[in-house]
Amino acid sequence: MDGNLLPILTPDFRMWAVMALVVGVLVLYVTERLPMEITSIGAICLLMILFHFMPVEDGYGRNRLDVARLLSGFANPALMTVLGLLVVGQALVRTGVLELGAQMLLKAAGGNPWLSVALAMIAVTLISGVMNNVPVVVIFIPILQSISERMKTPPGKIMMGLSFTAALGGSMTLIGSASNLLVSGELVALGEEPLGFFEFVLPGAMLAAVGLVYVVTVMPWLLSERGSLADRILAHSSKYFLAQIPVGPGSLLDGGEAVGAVLKDLPQVRLRMVIRDDQVYRPPYHGLTLRPGDLVVVAGSRQALTAVQSKEPGLLRPPGFHDHEPPESIEEVLHDADRALAEIMVPPGSSLLRRRIGRAGFQVRSRCAVLGIRRRDVVFRSRLSEIPMEVGDVLLVQGRAEDVENLRDDPDVVLMSGSRERLPNQTGARRTLMIFLAVVLSAATGLVPVAVAALCGAAAVVVMEVLNVQQASRALDARIITVIPATLALGVALQETGAAALMAHTLIDMVRGAGPLVVLSGFFIVMALLANIIGSNASAVLFTPIAIGLAKEMGGDVHLYAIAVVMAANCAFATPTGYQTSLLVMGPGHYRYMDFPRAGLPLILLLWLTFTGYVAFAIS
Repeated sequence: MDGNLLPILTPDFRMWAVMALVVGVLVLYVTERLPMEITSIGAICLLMILFHFMPVEDGYGRNRLDVARLLSGFANPALMTVLGLLVVGQALVRTGVLELGAQMLLKAAGGNPWLSVALAMIAVTLISGVMNNVPVVVIFIPILQSISERMKTPPGKIMMGLSFTAALGGSMTLIGSASNLLVSGELVALGEEPLGFFEFVLPGAMLAAVGLVYVVTVMPWLLSERGSLADRILAHSSKYFLAQIPVGPGSLLDGGEAVGAVLKDLPQVRLRMVIRDDQVYRPPYHGLTLRPGDLVVVAGSRQALTAVQSKEPGLLRPPGFHDHEPPESIEEVLHDADRALAEIMVPPGSSLLRRRIGRAGFQVRSRCAVLGIRRRDVVFRSRLSEIPMEVGDVLLVQGRAEDVENLRDDPDVVLMSGSRERLPNQTGARRTLMIFLAVVLSAATGLVPVAVAALCGAAAVVVMEVLNVQQASRALDARIITVIPATLALGVALQETGAAALMAHTLIDMVRGAGPLVVLSGFFIVMALLANIIGSNASAVLFTPIAIGLAKEMGGDVHLYAIAVVMAANCAFATPTGYQTSLLVMGPGHYRYMDFPRAGLPLILLLWLTFTGYVAFAIS
């Protein structure tokens, strides 16, 4: 049957069907009864079926919501930008480039982590006023991750604030966000003067200042202490591992001094003993100077040993090889670019039981070097190579990522779920930094579109062998790949069926006839809430003509109403799909859908009151 000849369905059915679908998608996003990826793909499929049988035709009989239009979100420049920058961001993390940025912020804050977070948020707000928000957020995601590790705070406590402050900073100048430019363009198209570059810097700065205070002081208390499985495993890995470091000529510890139980060159670990010429020296030490041939036995947490091995690859040595070079297979993994750390446990029935670590043959067979051992609450005071293994012992091992993954099939050990962690590969740090700067500068100066810069940067980190194809693909988030196209398709359907205009006019009619303060205040809150559903850019395009109409009807300043559109469009904080930077931080912050309304709705209400105060001042 021809879909155009279905008599029982009226044109209004399409509008109500789309609105019902939007509600259903939001309910599934919030309740997480289905994965977001499934919900998003399902929504697109339902839209394609609906508009295949009930097309929305233009004056030439063409379907305005055909399959190509509904699937165009998968080729949307915003999606390509986000995916490209995720790959570049992964390269920054893998090479450890941004650890320096975290150290600089901590130094500027006098070592106070929360002050470092506040300084980072202020910097994001100011930079976002003159630069596209997406690269700004990508710059600071790894920096805040590093700071959160130093704070021993889940990244979810601060990562959402990064997206919010970037959006608020973008509301201060004309080029701060795409929605600002869309509003100004709509003004010109409707015969009005465009917005000036700094015309709304005052209300933008007011909202940004209030948002900053909220993000730093209130929002962390509203968000759950949720981390990834790996984060939770590592959080419980703070008990000490025993590790050993042979002192070689010219090595980091050659000539180093031990005072008490502390090594001045490695303050993050504790010195347990120094073995020299078959003599054992135990703490406390009174200015003991280390020399080549010494074997230093230290105790440190998983995080401390990871930091040592990242900064000085090969410094920690596997047991059984302290007096000679280990086999080539073991030596290679200590310096391999694709290194990973993991924790394995010795189970009952393992052939490793009662065998000494250095003589069990496990390291050569598995091609994984044992860097440390932990036995419940026992702190060893002997060489690692002489410790016989028992049931429940936890070994910290390093190997190539593939070899570490293969430990899952080893019957002699149990690879602890979520404990695998890749070590930074600092050999590509300079190349990564050059690529990143090229991406940011070319996008910020307008030399090329942001999407072009991001995709070229992603390609460059693979071509220049900073990441391989597999590592780059792991940086991509399936939720982002599906959610952005789905929300774009829903937004287009809302506009083309008239559903968005119906909602806007119905809600605006509720405040029509009141004074300008009430109208502008009501207009702001209605648009800010709707922007969370259809997106900031779509809401800017939809509401600008309505704002101009209201201004003329009220006899008010058209630009004041247009500024209300700009401010409200940048307040899409209550959903992860309202603003693309929210999708960027969703993965690193380990957020669920409900985290955004929990933290975003109070901020929207606070900004609504702030903007109402500005309007009262402006019209007076």
